[in-house]
Amino acid sequence: MIAYPTLFETYSLILYRLGVRTSFSWLREIQTGSTLVAPTVEDYHAAGEKLLKYSDQAITLYDALVSVLATRAKIPVWTYDHHFDVMRSRVWR
Repeated sequence: MIAYPTLFETYSLILYRLGVRTSFSWLREIQTGSTLVAPTVEDYHAAGEKLLKYSDQAITLYDALVSVLATRAKIPVWTYDHHFDVMRSRVWR
């Protein structure tokens, strides 16, 4: 499962670092082999609330949104970022 914001950011990184041909190939593979998820307005609001809850931490809005999506889908987040532990997300390592 890949959130569209992740898709957009990753595509841009691949495009600028590895070129057009590689980015197109990667995008084709992702579109045919992954479940893409569009965050809802409620997901963005929940992510903002999560940031307020952990205001003593330098958590990005992006990470808070991924935490919300993973919680809603009942799946772990694949990460080494300790902020997901702080947000009490299930983490796969």
